[in-house]
Amino acid sequence: MTGSDSPLRSKGLIEPVSRTAAGYRTYNPDDVAVLRFIRQAKAVGLKLDEVGRIIDLQRSGQQPCSTVIDLLDLRLADIDAKLTDLRRLRRTLSDARSRADAAARSGADAVIGQVIESTASA
Repeated sequence: MTGSDSPLRSKGLIEPVSRTAAGYRTYNPDDVAVLRFIRQAKAVGLKLDEVGRIIDLQRSGQQPCSTVIDLLDLRLADIDAKLTDLRRLRRTLSDARSRADAAARSGADAVIGQVIESTASA
């Protein structure tokens, strides 16, 4: 399921597994379920330590729902911040491109450096 399970073992997410004579890891059904959960949690952007917190709660008999919701809210906030930054960058690049086009239409030479310099200070 994973290329290397040692980070998962070191974080206590799975127990050490046995190997076949050919060196393949053999996982029991519980380990497979945990590995699937880890893969799905990582797919929605959770970090391994966050996944570990959820698994620890489950193993201790607690419902991790509120923790998962809090983690997803944090992830959504991170994504929103990145989207805002990307939109700002796109506007800056678009403005720089427009200035470069305008300068080229007016016959100005060597405008790219000037456009970049003026963009950096904008």
